[in-house]
Amino acid sequence: MAKALKTDQRNQSNALILTVLSSIPVIMVLGNSMLIPVLPTIETRMKITSFQVSLLITLFSISAGIIIPLAGILSDRYGRKRIIAPALLLYGLGGLLTGFASLWKEGIYWMMLTGRIIQGIGAAGTAPIAMALVSDLYSQSERSSALGIIEAANGLGKVISPILGSLIALITWYAIFFTFPILTVPIALALWFFIKEPEQNRNVQPLSTYKENIIKTWNKQGKWLLVAFLAGSVALFILFGVLFFLSDLLEKRYGIDGVVKGLILAIPLLGMSSVSFWAGRHIQQKTRIMKRFIVTGLFILALGMILVPFITNTYLLIIDLVGIGIGSGLILPSLNTLITSAVGSQERGIVTSLYGSVRFFGVAIGPPVFGALADSKYLLYLGNGALAAITGLLAIWTIQHPDRLKSPNGKSRLYLGRKRLRTT
Repeated sequence: MAKALKTDQRNQSNALILTVLSSIPVIMVLGNSMLIPVLPTIETRMKITSFQVSLLITLFSISAGIIIPLAGILSDRYGRKRIIAPALLLYGLGGLLTGFASLWKEGIYWMMLTGRIIQGIGAAGTAPIAMALVSDLYSQSERSSALGIIEAANGLGKVISPILGSLIALITWYAIFFTFPILTVPIALALWFFIKEPEQNRNVQPLSTYKENIIKTWNKQGKWLLVAFLAGSVALFILFGVLFFLSDLLEKRYGIDGVVKGLILAIPLLGMSSVSFWAGRHIQQKTRIMKRFIVTGLFILALGMILVPFITNTYLLIIDLVGIGIGSGLILPSLNTLITSAVGSQERGIVTSLYGSVRFFGVAIGPPVFGALADSKYLLYLGNGALAAITGLLAIWTIQHPDRLKSPNGKSRLYLGRKRLRTT
């Protein structure tokens, strides 16, 4: 009876931890995606150009992408919670500033941009550091499942954000900005008071030692890490590029906009989120399965992209895009587990943050690239199909078959690239 009670308490604690940590990537995703439905309204109400309104998205993304590596270094030296909690509060403060700037007469444009930059800086210390914290908190056997849930939450955030943005805009267009502090403050408090960070994260190593460890990690694992970063960036670049294409198609060909368009755009993202959750629970610490999922996902992306120019039926096109979402769902949780498990806890923050940066830039450049090359469909889709296929071939080469995962004492190890590495 006592044992069952203890197990139940542990499960409840685990559920609380995952709930709090899963909410962090959702918040980060909302930062841009929730604004997309109201951008035309902002442009009209504030009497600004299309380029000016796009800066509300661009400056958020650029500031986040630049600051993410710094946030990773600080989290390695001073602890994950000490970075994530203030970052969430800064994120909310930026939203508050943007909201008040929107209220002032016809809106103070430069102050709105300042608020969005502050939000981007805050966002840099959220999801990538939360991924490192998950890896610190969970053992090898539990880590992939937990990271799969985090990736699924990330996908869920992408699913609900345009729908949520459309619904909040029914109140008034600037209400979205005041939503951010309402969401971030409770999450920051829950993180601070309910999640206990491992003791090893409190030990600050000298900068010279930290630098040496990073260099050693990169020298040993740089080849496969570069391919892993490329795979994550390519997956999200393609996914959000085709979502931009689908959004444009729905509006121009069928006149579908608002909440209905958000619901249709959610279909491929639901595919990604569902498969991410399943893959995270399935891969555990089995490098063979991780590699298989990464390679299979990349070739699914390649095939899906190659088929797009030849599909004329909209329903078949959506099915094809769901396939691209499924491919991304296979890739991302596998990469998360590989990257976080193969580096030491004291260097994990910077490595996962660099990975978070390239993911962020992949999301950011997908829509403009697909928009710029919209008239060159064969070049765009066949070219990106080739990019995904080449990345898949590089993954086959750099992530070797893990047939030799057993050590002499029977304990599992993680083998990456051409070297054997013990996970920490």
